Amino acid sequence: MSFVVGVDGGGTSTRALVVGADGTRLGAGVAGGSNPNSVGSGTAAANLRLALEGALSGVDAGAVVAGVLGMAGSSKLTDPGVDALFRAAWAGAGLRCPMRVVTDCEAAFAAGTPAPDGTVLVAGTGSIAARVRGRRVVGTVGGHGWLLGDEGSAFWLGREAVRAALRALEAGELDGLARAVLERAGVDEGPGAWARLITAANAGPPVALAGYAPLVTAAAGAPGEVVAARIVDGCARVLADLAAAARTAEEVAPVVLVGSLVGAPVLGERLRAELAARVDGEVVVVREAAVGAAWLAALESGVEDGWRERALG
Repeated sequence: MSFVVGVDGGGTSTRALVVGADGTRLGAGVAGGSNPNSVGSGTAAANLRLALEGALSGVDAGAVVAGVLGMAGSSKLTDPGVDALFRAAWAGAGLRCPMRVVTDCEAAFAAGTPAPDGTVLVAGTGSIAARVRGRRVVGTVGGHGWLLGDEGSAFWLGREAVRAALRALEAGELDGLARAVLERAGVDEGPGAWARLITAANAGPPVALAGYAPLVTAAAGAPGEVVAARIVDGCARVLADLAAAARTAEEVAPVVLVGSLVGAPVLGERLRAELAARVDGEVVVVREAAVGAAWLAALESGVEDGWRERALG
Protein backbone atom coordinates (compact mmCIF):
# COMPACT_ATOMS: atom_id res chain seq x y z
CA MET A 1 0.00 0.00 0.00
CA SER A 2 1.30 3.47 -0.84
CA PHE A 3 0.91 6.59 1.29
CA VAL A 4 1.30 10.34 1.02
CA VAL A 5 2.41 12.87 3.62
CA GLY A 6 1.11 16.39 4.11
CA VAL A 7 2.60 18.89 6.54
CA ASP A 8 1.29 22.24 7.74
CA GLY A 9 4.27 24.14 9.14
CA GLY A 10 3.22 27.29 10.98
CA GLY A 11 4.81 29.73 13.37
CA THR A 12 3.30 28.13 16.47
CA SER A 13 2.79 24.49 15.54
CA THR A 14 3.62 21.88 12.91
CA ARG A 15 1.07 19.22 11.95
CA ALA A 16 1.88 16.21 9.80
CA LEU A 17 -0.61 13.78 8.31
CA VAL A 18 -0.13 10.40 6.63
CA VAL A 19 -2.94 9.35 4.31
CA GLY A 20 -3.43 6.14 2.35
CA ALA A 21 -4.05 5.84 -1.37
CA ASP A 22 -7.79 5.57 -0.70
CA GLY A 23 -7.96 8.69 1.47
CA THR A 24 -7.85 6.90 4.83
CA ARG A 25 -5.95 8.74 7.55
CA LEU A 26 -3.22 6.54 8.96
CA GLY A 27 -1.22 8.77 11.26
CA ALA A 28 -0.83 12.29 12.61
CA GLY A 29 1.93 14.13 14.41
CA VAL A 30 2.20 17.51 16.10
CA ALA A 31 5.24 19.54 17.17
CA GLY A 32 6.25 23.15 17.75
CA GLY A 33 6.49 25.79 15.04
CA SER A 34 8.51 25.23 11.87
CA ASN A 35 8.51 28.73 10.42
CA PRO A 36 12.24 29.54 10.40
CA ASN A 37 11.52 33.27 10.48
CA SER A 38 9.68 32.86 13.79
CA VAL A 39 11.58 30.17 15.69
CA GLY A 40 14.94 29.95 13.92
CA SER A 41 16.05 27.52 11.25
CA GLY A 42 17.47 24.82 13.51
CA THR A 43 14.43 24.69 15.76
CA ALA A 44 12.07 24.79 12.78
CA ALA A 45 13.76 21.84 11.08
CA ALA A 46 13.83 19.86 14.33
CA ASN A 47 10.11 20.43 14.84
CA LEU A 48 9.39 19.31 11.28
CA ARG A 49 11.16 16.04 11.97
CA LEU A 50 9.32 15.53 15.27
CA ALA A 51 5.92 16.04 13.62
CA LEU A 52 6.82 13.67 10.79
CA GLU A 53 8.08 11.00 13.15
CA GLY A 54 4.83 11.20 15.11
CA ALA A 55 2.75 10.83 11.96
CA LEU A 56 4.88 7.98 10.61
CA SER A 57 4.87 5.97 13.82
CA GLY A 58 3.59 2.52 12.88
CA VAL A 59 3.72 3.32 9.14
CA ASP A 60 6.38 2.21 6.66
CA ALA A 61 7.99 5.52 5.75
CA GLY A 62 9.53 3.88 2.71
CA ALA A 63 6.05 3.36 1.28
CA VAL A 64 5.37 7.11 1.16
CA VAL A 65 5.36 7.99 -2.52
CA ALA A 66 4.82 11.77 -2.32
CA GLY A 67 4.97 14.49 0.29
CA VAL A 68 4.18 18.18 0.47
CA LEU A 69 5.30 20.65 3.10
CA GLY A 70 2.98 23.65 3.28
CA MET A 71 5.10 26.14 5.11
CA ALA A 72 4.88 29.62 6.54
CA GLY A 73 8.15 31.36 5.82
CA SER A 74 8.87 29.06 2.86
CA SER A 75 10.92 31.81 1.19
CA LYS A 76 13.61 31.15 3.80
CA LEU A 77 14.40 27.89 2.00
CA THR A 78 16.00 29.91 -0.79
CA ASP A 79 18.97 29.95 1.61
CA PRO A 80 20.88 26.74 0.74
CA GLY A 81 21.88 26.19 4.35
CA VAL A 82 18.30 26.39 5.61
CA ASP A 83 17.07 24.22 2.76
CA ALA A 84 19.66 21.58 3.68
CA LEU A 85 18.47 21.55 7.30
CA PHE A 86 14.87 20.92 6.25
CA ARG A 87 15.76 18.22 3.74
CA ALA A 88 17.91 16.51 6.37
CA ALA A 89 14.94 16.56 8.76
CA TRP A 90 12.71 15.09 6.04
CA ALA A 91 15.15 12.27 5.33
CA GLY A 92 15.87 11.82 9.03
CA ALA A 93 12.22 10.94 9.59
CA GLY A 94 12.70 8.05 7.14
CA LEU A 95 11.14 9.58 4.04
CA ARG A 96 12.69 8.74 0.69
CA CYS A 97 10.25 10.64 -1.52
CA PRO A 98 11.14 14.18 -2.58
CA MET A 99 10.12 17.03 -0.27
CA ARG A 100 7.94 19.39 -2.28
CA VAL A 101 7.55 22.77 -0.57
CA VAL A 102 4.53 25.02 -1.13
CA THR A 103 3.36 28.06 0.77
CA ASP A 104 1.04 27.67 3.73
CA CYS A 105 -1.52 29.56 1.65
CA GLU A 106 -1.53 26.90 -1.06
CA ALA A 107 -1.94 24.07 1.43
CA ALA A 108 -4.75 25.87 3.24
CA PHE A 109 -6.59 26.69 0.02
CA ALA A 110 -6.45 23.04 -1.09
CA ALA A 111 -7.88 22.01 2.29
CA GLY A 112 -10.76 24.45 1.94
CA THR A 113 -11.96 23.81 -1.59
CA PRO A 114 -11.36 21.56 -4.59
CA ALA A 115 -11.70 24.66 -6.79
CA PRO A 116 -8.47 25.63 -8.55
CA ASP A 117 -8.97 29.41 -8.19
CA GLY A 118 -9.91 31.78 -5.39
CA THR A 119 -8.57 33.61 -2.36
CA VAL A 120 -7.03 32.38 0.87
CA LEU A 121 -6.68 34.40 4.07
CA VAL A 122 -4.31 33.12 6.74
CA ALA A 123 -4.87 34.64 10.18
CA GLY A 124 -2.72 32.88 12.73
CA THR A 125 0.55 33.90 14.36
CA GLY A 126 1.08 35.93 11.18
CA SER A 127 -1.34 37.13 8.50
CA ILE A 128 -1.42 37.10 4.71
CA ALA A 129 -3.96 36.98 1.89
CA ALA A 130 -3.21 35.33 -1.44
CA ARG A 131 -4.71 35.12 -4.90
CA VAL A 132 -4.74 31.49 -6.06
CA ARG A 133 -4.90 30.34 -9.66
CA GLY A 134 -4.54 26.70 -10.62
CA ARG A 135 -3.86 25.92 -6.91
CA ARG A 136 -0.76 28.12 -7.06
CA VAL A 137 -0.31 31.49 -5.38
CA VAL A 138 0.06 34.15 -8.05
CA GLY A 139 -0.10 37.23 -5.81
CA THR A 140 -0.11 38.15 -2.13
CA VAL A 141 -1.18 40.98 0.14
CA GLY A 142 0.52 41.32 3.52
CA GLY A 143 2.59 38.53 5.03
CA HIS A 144 5.49 40.84 5.76
CA GLY A 145 6.30 39.36 9.18
CA TRP A 146 5.90 40.73 12.68
CA LEU A 147 8.42 43.54 12.26
CA LEU A 148 7.09 44.96 8.99
CA GLY A 149 3.41 44.09 9.08
CA ASP A 150 1.26 41.02 9.81
CA GLU A 151 -1.72 43.28 10.50
CA GLY A 152 -4.64 41.40 12.04
CA SER A 153 -2.46 38.47 13.13
CA ALA A 154 -2.29 36.89 16.57
CA PHE A 155 0.99 38.75 17.08
CA TRP A 156 -0.72 42.04 16.15
CA LEU A 157 -3.68 41.26 18.40
CA GLY A 158 -1.45 40.33 21.33
CA ARG A 159 0.65 43.45 20.92
CA GLU A 160 -2.53 45.55 20.91
CA ALA A 161 -3.58 43.84 24.14
CA VAL A 162 -0.31 44.75 25.88
CA ARG A 163 -0.47 48.30 24.53
CA ALA A 164 -4.03 48.64 25.84
CA ALA A 165 -2.93 47.39 29.25
CA LEU A 166 -0.09 49.92 29.34
CA ARG A 167 -2.50 52.75 28.51
CA ALA A 168 -4.89 51.52 31.21
CA LEU A 169 -2.06 51.55 33.75
CA GLU A 170 -1.11 55.07 32.72
CA ALA A 171 -4.71 56.20 33.20
CA GLY A 172 -5.13 54.25 36.42
CA GLU A 173 -8.31 52.60 35.10
CA LEU A 174 -7.90 48.86 34.61
CA ASP A 175 -10.56 46.91 32.75
CA GLY A 176 -10.87 43.15 32.45
CA LEU A 177 -8.53 42.95 29.48
CA ALA A 178 -5.78 44.90 31.24
CA ARG A 179 -6.05 42.70 34.33
CA ALA A 180 -5.92 39.57 32.19
CA VAL A 181 -2.78 40.84 30.46
CA LEU A 182 -1.10 41.57 33.80
CA GLU A 183 -2.01 38.15 35.13
CA ARG A 184 -0.61 36.37 32.08
CA ALA A 185 2.58 38.42 32.28
CA GLY A 186 2.96 37.62 35.98
CA VAL A 187 2.80 41.30 36.93
CA ASP A 188 0.92 42.56 39.99
CA GLU A 189 -1.10 45.78 39.94
CA GLY A 190 1.02 47.62 42.45
CA PRO A 191 3.38 50.55 41.92
CA GLY A 192 5.73 50.06 39.00
CA ALA A 193 3.39 47.68 37.16
CA TRP A 194 3.82 49.70 33.96
CA ALA A 195 7.59 49.15 33.90
CA ARG A 196 7.31 45.50 34.92
CA LEU A 197 4.84 44.80 32.11
CA ILE A 198 7.17 46.35 29.55
CA THR A 199 10.01 44.19 30.89
CA ALA A 200 7.86 41.04 30.81
CA ALA A 201 6.65 41.69 27.27
CA ASN A 202 10.22 42.13 26.05
CA ALA A 203 11.63 39.14 27.91
CA GLY A 204 10.83 36.62 25.19
CA PRO A 205 10.98 36.62 21.39
CA PRO A 206 8.62 39.17 19.78
CA VAL A 207 6.39 36.45 18.32
CA ALA A 208 5.55 35.37 21.88
CA LEU A 209 3.19 38.35 22.05
CA ALA A 210 0.78 36.19 20.04
CA GLY A 211 0.12 34.37 23.31
CA TYR A 212 -1.86 37.39 24.53
CA ALA A 213 -4.28 37.25 21.57
CA PRO A 214 -6.80 34.87 23.22
CA LEU A 215 -7.19 37.36 26.08
CA VAL A 216 -8.58 39.92 23.62
CA THR A 217 -11.08 37.62 21.94
CA ALA A 218 -12.23 36.25 25.30
CA ALA A 219 -12.73 39.73 26.76
CA ALA A 220 -14.47 41.10 23.66
CA GLY A 221 -17.60 39.11 24.40
CA ALA A 222 -17.88 40.24 28.01
CA PRO A 223 -20.14 43.14 29.07
CA GLY A 224 -18.39 46.47 29.40
CA GLU A 225 -15.15 45.42 27.69
CA VAL A 226 -15.14 48.35 25.29
CA VAL A 227 -11.41 48.32 24.55
CA ALA A 228 -11.30 44.59 23.71
CA ALA A 229 -14.38 44.91 21.50
CA ARG A 230 -12.80 47.85 19.66
CA ILE A 231 -9.57 45.91 19.07
CA VAL A 232 -11.47 42.88 17.76
CA ASP A 233 -13.59 45.04 15.43
CA GLY A 234 -10.45 46.65 14.06
CA CYS A 235 -8.81 43.26 13.61
CA ALA A 236 -11.79 41.93 11.63
CA ARG A 237 -11.72 44.96 9.34
CA VAL A 238 -7.98 44.70 8.75
CA LEU A 239 -8.21 41.01 7.87
CA ALA A 240 -11.17 41.61 5.56
CA ASP A 241 -9.14 44.39 3.90
CA LEU A 242 -6.37 41.89 3.17
CA ALA A 243 -8.76 39.38 1.61
CA ALA A 244 -10.58 42.01 -0.45
CA ALA A 245 -7.31 43.44 -1.74
CA ALA A 246 -6.30 40.02 -3.06
CA ARG A 247 -9.45 39.76 -5.24
CA THR A 248 -10.76 41.44 -8.33
CA ALA A 249 -13.98 43.43 -7.97
CA GLU A 250 -16.05 40.95 -10.00
CA GLU A 251 -14.57 37.75 -8.54
CA VAL A 252 -17.00 35.10 -7.24
CA ALA A 253 -14.50 32.31 -6.46
CA PRO A 254 -14.28 30.88 -2.90
CA VAL A 255 -12.62 32.67 0.01
CA VAL A 256 -10.80 30.20 2.26
CA LEU A 257 -10.03 31.20 5.85
CA VAL A 258 -7.44 29.42 7.98
CA GLY A 259 -5.54 30.07 11.19
CA SER A 260 -6.13 30.24 14.91
CA LEU A 261 -8.02 33.54 14.71
CA VAL A 262 -10.70 32.60 12.17
CA GLY A 263 -12.49 30.44 14.71
CA ALA A 264 -11.79 32.64 17.74
CA PRO A 265 -14.74 33.81 19.86
CA VAL A 266 -16.35 37.02 18.57
CA LEU A 267 -13.55 37.71 16.09
CA GLY A 268 -14.38 34.78 13.82
CA GLU A 269 -18.01 35.90 13.58
CA ARG A 270 -17.06 39.53 12.93
CA LEU A 271 -14.60 38.52 10.24
CA ARG A 272 -17.11 36.35 8.40
CA ALA A 273 -19.70 39.13 8.61
CA GLU A 274 -17.21 41.65 7.18
CA LEU A 275 -16.37 39.33 4.30
CA ALA A 276 -20.02 38.53 3.57
CA ALA A 277 -20.71 42.25 3.21
CA ARG A 278 -17.71 43.01 1.04
CA VAL A 279 -16.93 40.07 -1.25
CA ASP A 280 -18.86 37.64 -3.40
CA GLY A 281 -18.13 33.93 -3.27
CA GLU A 282 -18.48 31.19 -0.67
CA VAL A 283 -16.53 31.71 2.56
CA VAL A 284 -14.99 28.46 3.84
CA VAL A 285 -13.27 27.98 7.21
CA VAL A 286 -10.42 25.43 7.28
CA ARG A 287 -9.61 23.64 10.51
CA GLU A 288 -6.71 21.52 9.26
CA ALA A 289 -4.40 22.69 6.50
CA ALA A 290 -2.25 19.55 6.61
CA VAL A 291 -4.94 17.64 4.73
CA GLY A 292 -4.63 20.18 1.90
CA ALA A 293 -0.90 19.51 1.70
CA ALA A 294 -1.61 15.76 1.65
CA TRP A 295 -4.13 16.20 -1.17
CA LEU A 296 -1.63 18.19 -3.22
CA ALA A 297 0.81 15.31 -2.70
CA ALA A 298 -1.84 12.78 -3.73
CA LEU A 299 -2.60 14.70 -6.91
CA GLU A 300 1.00 14.17 -8.00
CA SER A 301 0.63 10.40 -8.03
CA GLY A 302 -2.99 10.07 -9.13
CA VAL A 303 -5.92 10.03 -6.75
CA GLU A 304 -9.19 8.16 -6.47
CA ASP A 305 -12.55 9.89 -6.69
CA GLY A 306 -13.63 10.98 -3.22
CA TRP A 307 -10.07 10.90 -1.80
CA ARG A 308 -10.19 14.47 -0.56
CA GLU A 309 -13.61 14.10 1.06
CA ARG A 310 -12.54 10.92 2.91
CA ALA A 311 -9.32 12.54 4.10
CA LEU A 312 -11.26 15.56 5.37
CA GLY A 313 -13.41 13.17 7.39
